[in-house]
Amino acid sequence: MRHPTALIHPNAKLADDVEVGAYSIIGEHVEIGAGTIIGPHVVIHGHTRIGQRNHIFQFSSLGEIPQDKKYANEPTRLEIGDDNIIREFCTFNLGTVQDGGVTRVGNHNWIMAYVHLAHDCQVGNHTIFANNAQLAGHVEVHDYAILGGFTVVHQFVKIGAHIITGMGTILLQDVPPYTLVSGNPSAPHGINSEGLKRRGFSSPAIMAIKRAYKTLYKAGLSFADAKAEIAKQVETQPELKILSDFLAQSERGIVR
Repeated sequence: MRHPTALIHPNAKLADDVEVGAYSIIGEHVEIGAGTIIGPHVVIHGHTRIGQRNHIFQFSSLGEIPQDKKYANEPTRLEIGDDNIIREFCTFNLGTVQDGGVTRVGNHNWIMAYVHLAHDCQVGNHTIFANNAQLAGHVEVHDYAILGGFTVVHQFVKIGAHIITGMGTILLQDVPPYTLVSGNPSAPHGINSEGLKRRGFSSPAIMAIKRAYKTLYKAGLSFADAKAEIAKQVETQPELKILSDFLAQSERGIVR
């Protein structure tokens, strides 16, 4: 299950059933949980912890130093949860001490080829990153977000839960939960209705989210007034709480 050409540091901590393919390199401070498959020609360095039942395909580089000139070899980390698919040529970098020191990926994520996660990114659970999605440093991606192919995200942008972006989208500002966004410059185009249906949202809940979207984008309100109005709607529509909380915490402003 571990190819004889693989180079695994004797201090690395791998569960007994971890598979390691030909010519892969596993560094000294790496921990890998049970049931994980590391394909051929994968390089895993740094203080990297990978959970259980992940499948990491060939030519990926995980836990390499950040592409940040301020980085000075501090022992920052990369943490990957359980049940993730990470396809070919993905690059996930360590965190930096200028942030929390950790780049983090949650559970059950489907990450396609050539995806880049820069330092200090925080990715939730059940996300999908299509080919060539690229995240600059300090980006947050919340649960069930879907990034279309060649989506490019500016540093410090926050991406809300249940969103979807079109292919080739450029994100320079925060993306509120539930929205469908595309273009360069990016613009909102309604809510992710199909995704919400697939995840079991009821028709009344989807209608409430549509009303909140109209409040935010179609009612002619200022951002402050729209936030206040959506906060009121939360009292009768609890599914709007993540939207209201997101808007309250947005620092870069939202895609409009």
